Amino acid sequence: MGITRREFLAGVGAAGLIAAGSTLTACTPTTPATSDNNDIREKTANNVEASKPETTELIPEAYVNPQDYDYRQNTTDFKTLFSPLKIGSLNLNHRMIKSAAGSATYLAGLTDELLQYYIQFAKGGVELIWVEMVAELEPPSDGSPASPEAIEFGKKLVAECGKYGAKLGYQTYGFSPKSVNDMTKEEIVAFQDRYVKIAKQLKEMGFVALEINAAGFNLGEHFLSRFHNKRTDEYGVGSLENRARFVTESVQKIKAACGKDFIVQVLINCIEENDNLTNNATLATLDNAVTLPHNKVTTIEEGIELAKLIEAAGCDAMHLRLGPLDNHPCQFGSDLYFILNGIEGATGYGTQWDFSKHWQGQLIANHSGAGMLINVVARYKEALNIPCGTVTYMDPAHAPDFFEKALADGKVDFYLMNRPLTTDTEYVNKLKEGRIDEIAPCTRCLHCHIGSNEMNRAMGYCRVNALTQRVMTENGPATYELQPAEVVKNVMVIGGGPAGMEAARIAAARGHNVTLYEKSGELGGDLIFAHIVKGPHENLKDFRDYLARQLELNGVNVVLNKEVDTALINSEAPDAVVLAVGSLPGDVGASGGNVPIIEYERFMGNDTGENVVVFGSNAQAFDAALWLTVHKKKVTIVTPNPDEDLDKQQSHHAQRFMTTALYSLGVKAYTGSRIKEIGDGQITIASNLGVEYVIEADSIINAADLQANKSLLDGISVKEKYAIGDCNEPYNIAMAIRAGNDVGRAL
Repeated sequence: MGITRREFLAGVGAAGLIAAGSTLTACTPTTPATSDNNDIREKTANNVEASKPETTELIPEAYVNPQDYDYRQNTTDFKTLFSPLKIGSLNLNHRMIKSAAGSATYLAGLTDELLQYYIQFAKGGVELIWVEMVAELEPPSDGSPASPEAIEFGKKLVAECGKYGAKLGYQTYGFSPKSVNDMTKEEIVAFQDRYVKIAKQLKEMGFVALEINAAGFNLGEHFLSRFHNKRTDEYGVGSLENRARFVTESVQKIKAACGKDFIVQVLINCIEENDNLTNNATLATLDNAVTLPHNKVTTIEEGIELAKLIEAAGCDAMHLRLGPLDNHPCQFGSDLYFILNGIEGATGYGTQWDFSKHWQGQLIANHSGAGMLINVVARYKEALNIPCGTVTYMDPAHAPDFFEKALADGKVDFYLMNRPLTTDTEYVNKLKEGRIDEIAPCTRCLHCHIGSNEMNRAMGYCRVNALTQRVMTENGPATYELQPAEVVKNVMVIGGGPAGMEAARIAAARGHNVTLYEKSGELGGDLIFAHIVKGPHENLKDFRDYLARQLELNGVNVVLNKEVDTALINSEAPDAVVLAVGSLPGDVGASGGNVPIIEYERFMGNDTGENVVVFGSNAQAFDAALWLTVHKKKVTIVTPNPDEDLDKQQSHHAQRFMTTALYSLGVKAYTGSRIKEIGDGQITIASNLGVEYVIEADSIINAADLQANKSLLDGISVKEKYAIGDCNEPYNIAMAIRAGNDVGRAL
């Protein structure tokens, strides 16, 4: 049942008819054409050839937003990307700007951790860095003078980043304890004056710019928005001028206080839709629940008129972002709409966008979320005279010709980037030097954003870059830099999956002599099969290729088609062994009957029948459930684990999209349950609720919790030995990379 995304959707004509707010309902599918499937390797992690699917017919949702994956050509010299850009008084040499997002490092306070975090972007070639709100860098709210320590730290941050040619801007926003509808004019003025005080203090420190975040759930957006704003005075919705007044007056006051050379940029929702039609009363006032909230969103045409007023007030540049009214991560990471392989356009509420109709039909919605707003921004640029930039997976290394052409055609002036830069802080320099194959790819998993700032600080991490939000914390390395090995060792790494490759590249980069053994004929381990199941959206094949290239660059000796045993280890007598062979399968806990049990890594290559039971609740189980559901199978999930463990290895946001979409399509999950009996064409499920269920079953996919696999380390005569990744503690790709990086540094 192996199939590529191109096979999913090649030849699809019209998009399906799914309206805003409807459930995931059917449309008439067009049968997709087949292909020779040469664009990915059709092998599982066990080198089992995946057969063609028994049918290419998919659920109707797979045809609503057809994807074109032939947009990633690289024939450009990036002439426009690396051309000068002028924003107000600031002159830059390229068009990639770090947006004010991506970490909760600022919660560490005015520490070396915060300082070094931003220095890395400057070292990597970013010339304008927007710093996200750091409370200690702002004037005290009680009106007292700023502390000398804060001023000194701000100046040091500016100076240290300036050593590498970077300038700093700062983003501020506003959350009022009151609704905009209840604020007095005096309170409005106080908020504006607060912006001015922040700008003046930042200018004293050496910052060159302030960005007003008037998007999302921030105060400026609530004034701009007909959905939120119910005022009837000069700050109300009676006219465009009134709606824009809070922002335009703020810009004017900052310019008057800081001078025309101090840059003011404004972030707004450039187009809006209401993604949660069942939750209107909590978003604004109750009368929205009985009107038509999708008619209260800001259209492109409204946004352009508002932007003209903001420009006339003295704004130097516009930051244009998507505006779903409820699902905050999709305001800055709207490529989440494409994270489900075969249900592109899922909203996170069990509904599905039809991008040919929703968002005024204006988004670039056939490139898996890359560059979604470019055509919308082009309309703003036609109407404005100031530079316009946009965000959401703006990643020129991912699709060089596509992103270069948008700049060359004048559709956009600059790209605001976050995840690509936090994944690889050397991104800009590597791209400029033609080392595009050395750039670590963002896999768009959103593990970096958990929810609240405090949660980000505690639990946010990067699947690819083990240093993100970990350096100088109790759970991470002491420095960004790799320390050269004090004693050069002969290191044997066993296993060519993500943990093994990461350990090998780090150890070799430090100067150790590293040999990596992989029992199959190719590197990648579970990344290969994950790419096939998940499709190309998460860039897992790119990630495998990046790691393989790093092994080559760092001089790792790679031995393929070689299974390592105790005798080989003892004969090679390395100074250190790093075991990264992956996990052992879990146990379904039942047998008998005529319902076959199919191991997870083989489910795409077997006839599962129509009624499929997926046993397990991990990320692999849910990926299998999605793939099978898209292929018109009736899927039931059974797991002994509790509700809170459903799809737990994936990011909070991916988990939300996955579960709501699957449940809306009829997938039932029996948590706290076991398979009591396998019968003939059915199974009996015993629940911890004290009841039993009998359901039809043609096959059982074993996606049970994986088991550790460290026995190879027993009995070997090597003093220094480690087990990392799934063979030590099965979880996900991110934890495997973290373990590999940590061990590579410890050797």
